Amino acid sequence: MSSAVDSIDSKQSSARPGPPSGRAQGRRRMVALLSLLGATLFWAGNYVVGAGAVQSIEPLSLVLLRWAIALVPLLVIAQLVERPNWRSVLAAWPWLVALSVCGLLGYNLLLYVALEHTDAFNASLINAFNPALITLAAAVFLHERLTPLSVAGVLLALAGVLIVISGGDAGRLLTAGFGTGEVLMVGAVVVWTAYTVIGRRAPKIPPITATAAQAAVAVALLAPVRLAAGGLALPSTGNSWASLLFIAVFPSVLSYLLWNRALTVLPAGGAGVFLNLITVFTAVLTILAGHVHTTAQLVGGAIVIGGVVVANAPNFRRQKALEGQG
Repeated sequence: MSSAVDSIDSKQSSARPGPPSGRAQGRRRMVALLSLLGATLFWAGNYVVGAGAVQSIEPLSLVLLRWAIALVPLLVIAQLVERPNWRSVLAAWPWLVALSVCGLLGYNLLLYVALEHTDAFNASLINAFNPALITLAAAVFLHERLTPLSVAGVLLALAGVLIVISGGDAGRLLTAGFGTGEVLMVGAVVVWTAYTVIGRRAPKIPPITATAAQAAVAVALLAPVRLAAGGLALPSTGNSWASLLFIAVFPSVLSYLLWNRALTVLPAGGAGVFLNLITVFTAVLTILAGHVHTTAQLVGGAIVIGGVVVANAPNFRRQKALEGQG
């Protein structure tokens, strides 16, 4: 996903151009909304295509190849669009290493291994709990205010996740425990939460530049590990190559560009609501692929998304108040 979604929000520059004319502003908002739809659609595609890719590319190689392919376009686009001070970027290397290990490596490895054991829709439903967990973690580690409504939203979202994991049968958790894929996906959510908390404390770096630098760190750290473990496992079929290229280009590069383009027009809080579409798009894509969803998945997913909206309601209200003052 993000899928580097909350940390992208925190790194987004607050500078925006002066207000355009009404018609021009309407066009810009429409382009921004379409950009958000494209970004979340591609992130959803990472679940669906990734679930197929791990059948022929083992996860360690998939993560390494993904960021190795995405690295060059990310660096070029960062230089053309953001023109960063690379010396300042390099000075923040401890933060970039921590972010890369948690986000680009840890999250994606856990996600792809989880997709070997559970379906894409299940994984996206559990991942939908992430914003609620981030709200809780921000209160604990960043001392952000946690309201009773936020607590209720977190608990509601957690209840939805348990419905998804148990298949609607809470007794099954007591007898059979959690499935391997579900446990790994919960781990991915926890790792991404750590990534987000670290990102909010890290020095401010332009978002595409930060992603490019983290991709470089991921490749540098993972390449020797993969080689020591027996060498890089390349895709063996045309379909697996197509899956890899999709993952490396669309969710890894284009989603970031579209997301950050939208944030030049729309507030981060409003754009964040669109993240719930990742689960919706994943459901649609898997249905189109012939997958039949269970009632527990649909009900649990709706509860998770509802809980996330409730947990973040205070932030939405504060955002609207700030816009009204502006």
